[in-house]
Amino acid sequence: MSERPTNNTGRKGKVALIGAGPGDPELLTLKAVRHLNHADIILTDRLVNEAIIQNHAPQAVVIPVGKQCRKNKSTPQETINDLMVYHANAGRHVVRLKGGDVSVFSNIADELETLVEHDISYEIVPGITAAIGVAASLGVPLTARGLSRGIRLLTYYNNTAIDAGEWENLATTTDTLVFYMSGETCLQLAERLIAFGKKPGTPVLLAEQATTPLEVVTTSTLIDCLTEWKNRIFLSPALLIIGEVAALHNRYGWKQHLTHATEYFPEVIHAAAKPKFQSNKATLHITH
Repeated sequence: MSERPTNNTGRKGKVALIGAGPGDPELLTLKAVRHLNHADIILTDRLVNEAIIQNHAPQAVVIPVGKQCRKNKSTPQETINDLMVYHANAGRHVVRLKGGDVSVFSNIADELETLVEHDISYEIVPGITAAIGVAASLGVPLTARGLSRGIRLLTYYNNTAIDAGEWENLATTTDTLVFYMSGETCLQLAERLIAFGKKPGTPVLLAEQATTPLEVVTTSTLIDCLTEWKNRIFLSPALLIIGEVAALHNRYGWKQHLTHATEYFPEVIHAAAKPKFQSNKATLHITH
């Protein structure tokens, strides 16, 4: 960025990269709350419960930097990186708030590299990732004796994302397969797994907006979902669990779920831009 802000705070800025959990605002660490209580700036993803900021950081200036690729309204990663640098160099305590855990499918490596390159102090605060949040919410043990010895966290967005050798491995493993961000591709995913030899009767579970009040849960098998889900449009975030443990939801699920719902998380209105700040003794005023 060509413009470097003036640091009038008398302190060195810092960035805290924080996982906000899968949606339920109570699934937040005490360390995350401490950072939020002292935040000047919050750069927040779309899939973060607004109640988290309202309850713990009413003093902060909030800059939405959400991504919604399906609707072409995503904030470029470069802009997010620039915002972190800009506000940290101005001496502000910046919270980069991400849905789920900061280290799972979140571009954290890009952001860490930016902070290291600019010699900006940072801290990483883990959060509950979607797979763990969904499992707890639905009563699904992701590993279980005799059913699954391991878990694989994956994503699938097109046929080139996974090569033939990996498809064969995924089709034969007894590990639980958890696919993030795969609501739009779940049918192609089921077809590919069956084609490479996975049992057509393997249980599958798809959770939309898990741990929120508008959580939707759908269960099926690899073969049956090809017809049962053919005309479904799944809400984001959607997480797919494939494996024998997915069937345990029917026995161990401990709460009621909706069969359909509306969007819980707000849409991205527009991509974030670099803000300009003016300060006085009382507050910070944001102008565009």
